[in-house]
Amino acid sequence: MPHRSDEHTGARIARARKVRRLTQKELADLAPVSYSTITKIEQGILPASPAVVNALARALSVPVTELTGQPYMDELRKDQLDGLIQPIREALDVYDYEPEDDVVPRPLADLVEHAEELCALVRRTDLKRAAAELPGLIYEATATAHVARSTDAWQLLASTYRTAYDVTSKLGFPDLCTVALDRMDWAAHRASDPVLSSMRQYMRALAYLRSGQYQRGQQLVRLGMRALEQTEAGRERDVVTGQLHLGSAVLAARDQDKTAAEGFLAEAERLAKLTGPAEKVHWLSFGPVNVAVHRTSVLAELDEYDEAVRSAATVGAPEDWPPSRLAHHHAEVARAQLWTGDTEGAFKSLQEARRLAPQQTRYHPTVRETYAGLDAAKRQLPQTFVGYGSWLGM
Repeated sequence: MPHRSDEHTGARIARARKVRRLTQKELADLAPVSYSTITKIEQGILPASPAVVNALARALSVPVTELTGQPYMDELRKDQLDGLIQPIREALDVYDYEPEDDVVPRPLADLVEHAEELCALVRRTDLKRAAAELPGLIYEATATAHVARSTDAWQLLASTYRTAYDVTSKLGFPDLCTVALDRMDWAAHRASDPVLSSMRQYMRALAYLRSGQYQRGQQLVRLGMRALEQTEAGRERDVVTGQLHLGSAVLAARDQDKTAAEGFLAEAERLAKLTGPAEKVHWLSFGPVNVAVHRTSVLAELDEYDEAVRSAATVGAPEDWPPSRLAHHHAEVARAQLWTGDTEGAFKSLQEARRLAPQQTRYHPTVRETYAGLDAAKRQLPQTFVGYGSWLGM
């Protein structure tokens, strides 16, 4: 039975396909995705995995967000988040301006402390507060960097741009993500900071992951590794290197290269044993737990859903682990559980993701696609399921 909403991913795929004047069979040949899969996704019977959405977007020559429906403006308006995006956009545009008279920045130490607070807010997924405070901080950091022209000042500015990337990516604005990363690179070069340059390449690789360009993403990770060769050996380099390996593992898995994915995971695990928990080093959440979480992600991307669910049961994240990362993990576990037929378990995982990080979860395309799949399954689900869908705007 088709999903009750006409605004699910399958319906958007059907509309884009018809605009291109393609039959389902022709689209299947272009993607390539099986004809039966496309038929079921368009009818809302089958949820579309990220890999399938990416493949279809490339075949249709449309952005992935056109198929996922991002950004979810109705929900953003309800949460009063839509009005916070334009100030961020404007703040990102003044990167090369001389400071204006009405911008009187606080001392550098205070600005650095504020930048760290915003990073922490994003990890706690208080996106509304982070988005509200970010533009003012960018203006102050920009003025400080242009006047001081010191390494610390440029590093601060790069940090604000990194937070802009984090916020806009979670809220579903890929155009702003790209701008923020370009600005981050601009500031990192002026700071002569290879670690920041490396992290920027990692984040670019994630953007390419979301758009389905896995080989390009791997190339960017290699560029990030090359930048790290300019840094001194030590815990910081090990942490960033380990995170780059985790990104490569997911990219390889999405590209269905199991051998490469397992190799990247093994190297990340080796480094995590050296670093131990290092969640606050550049706020990358790196450490043994993050390796375990990525192992679940890799298995799910390889369509080994039973193994992914078993892997997730062994993660054992501590209670103080970053909610943003843990909520994302639960969203991925829910998708794996849906594919194994455990609809009750999948909905519980979606509920846990909401409990941990409501703002992030509401705008997570995997959450919405998994919910649509559960709705199409029409099995025994609690009454709270309908309420969850209303909360999502579905």
